[in-house]
Amino acid sequence: MCGILAVLGCSDDSQAKRVRVLELSRRLKHRGPDWSGLHQHGDCYLAHQRLAIVDPASGDQPLFNEDKSVVVTVNGEIYNHEELRKKLVNHKFRTGSDCDVIAHLYEEYGEDFVDMLDGIFSFVLLDTRDNSYIVARDAIGVTSLYIGWGLDGSVWISSEMKGLNDDCEHFECFPPGHLYSSKTGVFRRWYNPPWFSEAIPSVPYDPLVLRRAFENAVIKRLMTDVPFGVLLSGGLDSSLVASITARYLAGTKTAKHWGSQLHSFCVGLENSPDLKAAREVAEYLGTVHHEFHFTVQDGIDAIEDVIYHIETYDVTTIRASTPMFLMSRKIKSLGVKMVISGEGSDEIFGGYLYFHKAPNKDEFHHETCRKIKALHQYDCLRANKATSAWGLEARVPFLDKQFINVAMSIDPESKMIKKDEGRIEKWILRRAFDDEEHPYLPKHILYRQKEQFSDGVGYSWIDGLKAHADQHVTNKMMRNASNIFPHNTPTTKEAYYYRMIFERFFPQNSARLTVPGGATVACSTAKAVEWDSAWKNNLDPSGRAALGVHLSAYNAETPLSNMPSKVIDNIPRMIEVPRVAIQS
Repeated sequence: MCGILAVLGCSDDSQAKRVRVLELSRRLKHRGPDWSGLHQHGDCYLAHQRLAIVDPASGDQPLFNEDKSVVVTVNGEIYNHEELRKKLVNHKFRTGSDCDVIAHLYEEYGEDFVDMLDGIFSFVLLDTRDNSYIVARDAIGVTSLYIGWGLDGSVWISSEMKGLNDDCEHFECFPPGHLYSSKTGVFRRWYNPPWFSEAIPSVPYDPLVLRRAFENAVIKRLMTDVPFGVLLSGGLDSSLVASITARYLAGTKTAKHWGSQLHSFCVGLENSPDLKAAREVAEYLGTVHHEFHFTVQDGIDAIEDVIYHIETYDVTTIRASTPMFLMSRKIKSLGVKMVISGEGSDEIFGGYLYFHKAPNKDEFHHETCRKIKALHQYDCLRANKATSAWGLEARVPFLDKQFINVAMSIDPESKMIKKDEGRIEKWILRRAFDDEEHPYLPKHILYRQKEQFSDGVGYSWIDGLKAHADQHVTNKMMRNASNIFPHNTPTTKEAYYYRMIFERFFPQNSARLTVPGGATVACSTAKAVEWDSAWKNNLDPSGRAALGVHLSAYNAETPLSNMPSKVIDNIPRMIEVPRVAIQS
């Protein structure tokens, strides 16, 4: 992921201001070590730190239209750029970069072109003809973006909070799926899918349609001119991503440059659930597998760096970001610059274990909508920043716009978990890829119980974090927590410990307001905590907090097998879905 920084309409266009913008832009250098660019037009500055994935030779930024009257700095990947170029027959492109289409689309369609982009992106576009500008962020918020306002009336845009928090009077997260225009001075939501209203959909479940949609989402993300791999935890989501990638890689342009054998990566404590499962999946798929181990102490030693890079004090996010942060460093050291990951599936299909308690299909659907809308504050934030900390890009096919439209149009009755019928969490996704003739995965992996990433890397990871926090946060500190941290008051010593570190890096009130709060159990929203009265006394984001659901719950004496035979026995015979040709 690249890093963008823009200061627009400031009162100072001196050399000193230019130096300051360059200085702030360097705070984002970890996101794009391949190139640094800065363009100044009057009182507007557009800076860019590039991570070169497509067209490394000529795609340096900022990018321009033919006469350089439109200037763009972009962080993202536009997967349909070749199709869009065909619509711009009267335009001449300076580079082969996928982002080069943006300036030309603006010339043709004005501000309404954003919904034509199929990909992930954050960009600032400056029209020097009237000194107007627009800022936009992708549909779900896979790319990170912040907006701030200076006392002099300037507007600041940055891929990370650290690029503007010291210079803005107020700043906040730039809302996903929105566009900000200087002509109106307001945000406008450009992303308006049918599911956003949370109306209950009624399209019948068709496993083949769902399978095709996801395979297409994975295939389009194979667009790269640099070495890449897949993150493989051994859970359902990452295993499906790896399986599809391995199945279709051979016929792509990428395979011609880098070979058709896929590399996979996993991280965990010694003998963790994820390491064992990932090893088995990698062997089944024939990937070149890289297994990284870390200790609880390794993770604890990295916590301060993690909080600085991830820019949050949310307990769930920090727990999961730390092993991903450590793994990303190892991956980048191997020369890999892009990975494909499985984030987003649990939000779309109700995969978290607390969904077992959903009272009806309406509540189930509303909760999935709430979870998708909040992804930019949690899993997207983690996946984007934990990898970008080391100049690595993460792509997430489950959050493909077209795939989400398909998955969220399905009658939620089909997503409901019904153990008496053998329907475990994400049953419709598992069934869609249960192909007897051409298996995607071993059956027990396809039906492996959900493990949240911070659990799957090893249960002692979370237990170790709690023990470490207990040594650094006293009972007296907790009694005064509401006075020290009146907003989002930490209710555990672990949360208090993270909050102290966060406030040291980001002491501004605007910074603490960027982090969500509220009660949660097993990663639920506060609303879903109401589904089970017992959860109110067991609030913790770990999947093990879903007592009576997780096979290794906090109150269980002995962890059980991840895939018990009684679940296998209750799985109905899956329909045989023939393998079909997928459109690239």
